[in-house]
Amino acid sequence: MNKIISLIAILLASVAINARAAEPVTWSATLDGDTLVFHGTIADGWHIYGLEMPEGGTEAGIPDPTHVDITAGGEAVGTLSCDTEPSIHHDPSLGVELPWLSGAISLRLPVKFDTSASAIEGSLRYMACTEEACTPPARFDFALTADGSNAAYAPTTAATASKTELSEWWAPVEVKHETSSQSYWAILLFGFLGGLVALMTPCVWPMIPMTVSFFLKKSKSRRRSIMNAIIYSASIIVIFLTLGIVLTLIFGPGKLNEIATGAVFNIIFFLLLVVFAISFFGAFEITLPSKWSNAVDARAESTTGILSIFFMAFTLVLVSFSCTGPIIGTLLVEAFSQSNLMGPLLGMGGFALGLALPFGLFAFFPSMLKELPRSGSWLNTVKVVLGFVELILSLKFLSVADLAYGWRILDREVFIAIWIVLFVLLGIYLLGKLRFSHDAPQEHTSVGRFFMAVASLSFAVYLVPGLWGAPLKAISAFAPPLYTQDFNLYGGTFEEFHDYDQGMDYAKAQGKPVLLDFSGYACVNCRKMEGAIFDNPTVRTIIEDNYVIIKLMVDDKAKLSTPMTVEENGKAVRLSTVGEKWAFLQRHKFGINSQPYYVLLDNEGKPLNTPRVYDENLADFVAWLEDGIEIYKK
Repeated sequence: MNKIISLIAILLASVAINARAAEPVTWSATLDGDTLVFHGTIADGWHIYGLEMPEGGTEAGIPDPTHVDITAGGEAVGTLSCDTEPSIHHDPSLGVELPWLSGAISLRLPVKFDTSASAIEGSLRYMACTEEACTPPARFDFALTADGSNAAYAPTTAATASKTELSEWWAPVEVKHETSSQSYWAILLFGFLGGLVALMTPCVWPMIPMTVSFFLKKSKSRRRSIMNAIIYSASIIVIFLTLGIVLTLIFGPGKLNEIATGAVFNIIFFLLLVVFAISFFGAFEITLPSKWSNAVDARAESTTGILSIFFMAFTLVLVSFSCTGPIIGTLLVEAFSQSNLMGPLLGMGGFALGLALPFGLFAFFPSMLKELPRSGSWLNTVKVVLGFVELILSLKFLSVADLAYGWRILDREVFIAIWIVLFVLLGIYLLGKLRFSHDAPQEHTSVGRFFMAVASLSFAVYLVPGLWGAPLKAISAFAPPLYTQDFNLYGGTFEEFHDYDQGMDYAKAQGKPVLLDFSGYACVNCRKMEGAIFDNPTVRTIIEDNYVIIKLMVDDKAKLSTPMTVEENGKAVRLSTVGEKWAFLQRHKFGINSQPYYVLLDNEGKPLNTPRVYDENLADFVAWLEDGIEIYKK
């Protein structure tokens, strides 16, 4: 853990140091017969790492050694050597001895020329550090003709088809950052709450007395009762986690981002949620074949020990499917938006924990069952309310597809108008003025329903100003962005560039630094940051007066006029959409693939200070902007 923390701290600090300091190492390359010679001058207080490093690799936090890659015009026929012996320094955080090179040094590499090539070219790769922190991994590119004179460096890679389109900003900075775990906690909490909500549905609630009866018959002692309850809860968790793993493996981690942003998947999810809502409203029931649950239930009764408890848990999963299916579907859609394996696993794990915990407690303490309210019309109310929730959430997925493909059928005011109607109808239903087919007549309104109706109707009133452009920070994570608003009395939209090169050219002409914003149409945290930070008057003034904003949407599905082929991780990667181009820029230049991600750049495209991820601390964000301005002026 200490090694990981040390590596992350070094890498996070590297961008700031790179922006503030002059180049700590200068290089020149010459030929001495058939030997490449690199002359380096390392600034006082700085060092680079030696040519041989301890075992363990970068996974353990050990930096790469200084080395040379020949890319064209020849090949190395010997090993890289240095005319100076490195000094050895103990790194307490890594627990290894690291070789340092400092001062004026010369590196030599024997090579064999390709007689058909005009020049030999490649890169010297190294990392410069002080005792406190390091710059990002850097490189010195060279191209030398056979007589030793410099030639134009023209790297030959898989990107030759699009080489003229790739500007200098493709040059890697390779700054690694620790991904914020806040979204993971949110998915886990969302799943846990979903499990608790599922407990109150008409499909799950009747399983409670059946479960307690089952365990009263199975348990012969208090100790055995406790053990059975633990096994039962664990079985529920294992079943739902297995479901999450299977679904994730079917789609594959590489497809998760497509699920989160693709039109087909989002429209399917939208329709599924609408169907689930209609089912909750009483039009029909979504059930698995009865013979499945009957067969599993019979197996639970006929078997003994741990196996019977597992089958009882499996019975709960099957019987409750018609109510838990919509909740799980919504949960998995949110979890898939994390674009990695952890989202679905944490989501399903949280759901299983939320559902299993109460059943475990009931098995622990059967007397608790006497305190629970009996099944009745209130369960139908829960089901209808969940139907409204499913319908409200469904619009988010239709909005994602609409934004990514630029259809503009669900602009912000349309989205808000539909939400207002749904929340008003929910309030009317809770007051008993709207009934569905399975609802019993309601002679009076309970106090609980009354306050829920007040909350729903009040929220509908809160949404009304949004029809004219009010920020509505409470729903900024769900509603389409302000720029889709056709009629806006409030103003408040930034003048932004959506092309990196155009924005950088404009900033250079204006003499202003750049606020580079990697965002996405499907990015919930991006919308939260826009509502909590960018809509703040102080932040708005600082940005409008001092910065040029370049917002790059990594899930923009617009086709590139000319597809690009680039090299990534040793493989040729084809970029065919605008979003793929900006996503590659973020990965390649900054070594991170999550949004939102904010970088302050000078007019040469170099970071001014440490980039920021999702963090709604307003004071810190303002200080970060002001720090960037001061560094830019210097």
